[in-house]
Amino acid sequence: MEKISRRDILKASILTPAVAVCSNIDDVYAKETTSTVYMTKDLSPEGLKKIYSYINKNVTGKVAIKLHTGEPHGPNIIPPAWVKEFLTVIPNSTIVECNVLYPSPRQHTDTHRETLKTNGWTFAPIDIMDEDGEVNLPVKGGKHFKQIAFGKNILNYDSMVVLTHFKGHTMGGFGGSLKNLSIGCASGKTGKSQLHEGMWGATGEKFMENMVEGGKALTDHFGKKIVYINVLRRMSVSCDCERINAVEPTVPDYGILASTDILAIDKASVDIIYNMKNNKGKDLIERIESRSGLRQLTYMKEMKMGNNNYKIVEI
Repeated sequence: MEKISRRDILKASILTPAVAVCSNIDDVYAKETTSTVYMTKDLSPEGLKKIYSYINKNVTGKVAIKLHTGEPHGPNIIPPAWVKEFLTVIPNSTIVECNVLYPSPRQHTDTHRETLKTNGWTFAPIDIMDEDGEVNLPVKGGKHFKQIAFGKNILNYDSMVVLTHFKGHTMGGFGGSLKNLSIGCASGKTGKSQLHEGMWGATGEKFMENMVEGGKALTDHFGKKIVYINVLRRMSVSCDCERINAVEPTVPDYGILASTDILAIDKASVDIIYNMKNNKGKDLIERIESRSGLRQLTYMKEMKMGNNNYKIVEI
């Protein structure tokens, strides 16, 4: 297993459209085809709609919109008003969530639905996918799992849009598309316990690898019909699961990224934090490194989930 240090993170600034941006992780892995990550500085519903138009070619049929709807009154979630406007360009779409493992109103379906109302998620159907049970999906090539339990209703969707508020995380170091997908779609009763190994038994690199294997099951399940959007706004070191206790963000807002490659988009998001001028990303960098969060990226590469070579195209 390769170790990635802070020095291995991208040193160059984000470049102009169609210019390749590759990190020194290329020294660890052989160069492959470059993936595209689209970027806009327009943090608004219009920015979301525009950037989605660059990645939506294979999003067809019944579409699941996976986002973190947040604990009651959480201050940092993607604004529901933005999502309401965004859904106007995604026909036949449903917001999807699953119940949680930790003590919370979101641990049980009835109180979870009350939290959804509290936070303003009242404008669209919301499917709590494990409300009626679970389904085991295989983890191809996993070293920790052969299968993982997800909300059963995930089988009802043809495509998925992973709409993520990129931020820090108490256990994961950072929460990007991978965490939103893997932990977010795992069933509250079984899947989240598998990935966490009980109530937080897995930590550090082991937890990162467990998360990746959950993501692997889902990216294989949807194939080319899954896309990713990371919103780099109100990037607290705290997850949206920390309710009103979330630490006030110190990292400046940046923009929105989108890609069809889960590794490329999460790596680009991390690289942006490491390359902020005047070390403005330092609090989030400390959170990432203190939790071995970069292992998310290297293990996704080992599991052949995406490309760590990417170019950013600004729109």
